Amino acid sequence: MKLYRRILFLFGIFLLSQSMVFAQQITPKASDSGLNTLQINRKKIDSLDKELMRLIGERESAVREIGIYKAQNNIPPLQADRFKQVLEKSIIAGEKAGLSATFVTEMMNAIHKESLRIEDEIKLNFHGK
Repeated sequence: MKLYRRILFLFGIFLLSQSMVFAQQITPKASDSGLNTLQINRKKIDSLDKELMRLIGERESAVREIGIYKAQNNIPPLQADRFKQVLEKSIIAGEKAGLSATFVTEMMNAIHKESLRIEDEIKLNFHGK
C-alpha cells in the first residue's frame, strides 16, 4: 500500500512538472505569424493530447506493477479507501488548474476503471481463473 501511494505521489509530481515544462516548450513564438491563433492552439491541443496519452500510459504501467504485487499477495484490485484519497487529491489539484470537481471526478473514474480492468486481467492471468 505504501509503495502504491509513493508511486501515485511521484506520478502526480511528475505530471505537474512535465505539464509545465511541456506547455512552455510548445508556446507559440512571434515568428509563427503565418499561422492564425486557431491553428496554433489546435496544434498545441494535439500536442498536449499526445502527451496526456503518454502520461496516462506511464501511469498504467505503474498500475501493472501494483497489479502484479496485489496478485502475488492476494490483495483485491479494488481499494476503495485508496481511490477516495486519490480522487480527493485530484479534485484539489484540478481546482487549482481551473477544472471543475465534476470533470476531475469523471476523468479519474474513467482512469480508475481502466486501472481496475488491468489489475483484474493480471489477477486472472496470475491465478489462472
